[in-house]
Amino acid sequence: MQTLENPKSISDPTNLVDTTIHRRKTRPVRVGDVIIGGNNPVVVQSMINEDTLDIEGSVAAIRRLHEIGCEIVRVTVPSMAHAKALAQIKEKLAQVYKPVPLVADVHHNGMKIALEVAKHVDKVRINPGLYVFEKPKADRTEYTDAEFQEIGEKIKETLEPLVISLRDQGKAMRIGVNHGSLAERMLFTYGDTPEGMVESALEFIKICESLDYYNIVISLKASRVPVMLAAYRLMVKRMDELGMAYPLHLGVTEAGDGEYGRIKSTAGIGTLLAEGIGDTIRVSLTEAPEKEIPVCYSILQALGLRKTMVEYVACPSCGRTLFNLEEVLHKVREATKHLTGLDIAVMGCIVNGPGEMADADYGYVGKQPGYISLYRGREEIKKVTEDKGVEELINLIKSDGRWVDPE
Repeated sequence: MQTLENPKSISDPTNLVDTTIHRRKTRPVRVGDVIIGGNNPVVVQSMINEDTLDIEGSVAAIRRLHEIGCEIVRVTVPSMAHAKALAQIKEKLAQVYKPVPLVADVHHNGMKIALEVAKHVDKVRINPGLYVFEKPKADRTEYTDAEFQEIGEKIKETLEPLVISLRDQGKAMRIGVNHGSLAERMLFTYGDTPEGMVESALEFIKICESLDYYNIVISLKASRVPVMLAAYRLMVKRMDELGMAYPLHLGVTEAGDGEYGRIKSTAGIGTLLAEGIGDTIRVSLTEAPEKEIPVCYSILQALGLRKTMVEYVACPSCGRTLFNLEEVLHKVREATKHLTGLDIAVMGCIVNGPGEMADADYGYVGKQPGYISLYRGREEIKKVTEDKGVEELINLIKSDGRWVDPE
């Protein structure tokens, strides 16, 4: 028992709360040269806006996304012509750039389209609510067992050729359920609920498993964050009960644009990632696809799941601040933003500075009017005049051998 006379030191590692995010163990699924799940980093995805029939435009769009860090790119294939165009897109990419993992989005009775496109891409995404379309009946009062069985057999008959094709080619499938496009009998049976989303996914998973196919990624997207969270949590629970470990693709669909779109996506994706749920993500913004990638990496960086930029720690400023914090932070960032992997703190005063920035590699702290102190970790290295602060911070980083010149 701890007492005031003999407290357990807060610096004792055994007294610290574990802050590591322990990701749910999932089976690895290969998509081109990228692996989703297993012990691999959370993968970043996006989708081009171009019409897939525009070969040159699609190739350029895919390349733009890949060059800024999008690891898997999705394209839409609404027709057989679009599916065949992907053969040319893949070939052109290899000629002018390099192979990029591609996913084809197939909707609406898409068996023939899916079979064609499966020859040319690394993963096929299907929507269970639309893959075999069930025409709604306004006067329906029930679904009989016979009707359920009939539709189930039709789904299996339609899905089986695609599953066999992907299985034999060693390619992947995303079973992508959308809250807004559940099949009629799922809506009739479960209502407009996360349960209906999960059961819809499980129906297709079980067909795949019956054909000895397991290269599957699951998504359960909704435009409302609480629905999205409930669906993924329930999916994890059901998979655990059934002994499944498929990787999950996270996203808040139709999140909108601007600040709110980013906040909404972060609320959904970030919450689940913090719980250890999720293996690949897409932030769906009503903006140019290139705008989605920085948001993805910012979410992953904030949670400590990937290190893709400098981590800046800065206080919000108060009456004790001894310099223009916003201006100095900007100068420090511009000088050091290429030093991926470093943590750099900019703190306005000595009161909170050293303590609040204890985890940073380097610190820039207001010491007294006109002067700042530079820190390496918790150690104060030197005091310099404010006008020399950024220059001397760079010199300190250089003296430690951690500086690289920007490209």
